[in-house]
Amino acid sequence: MNEQTAKGNWNEMKGKLKQKYAELTDDDLTYAEGKEDEMWGKIQKKVGKTREEIDREFS
Repeated sequence: MNEQTAKGNWNEMKGKLKQKYAELTDDDLTYAEGKEDEMWGKIQKKVGKTREEIDREFS
């Protein structure tokens, strides 16, 4: 997957997360290369679900 495709996929996922979980902010969903675990930690803490649970909801 190239960088452009990855960014497009993340933008789509980010939009879906914001629709489903209104408590998430743009700061929570900011993707920074090398800091994916930190970002997912923030998301998991706010929504009270694991990354796997969130992935299943959107697949």
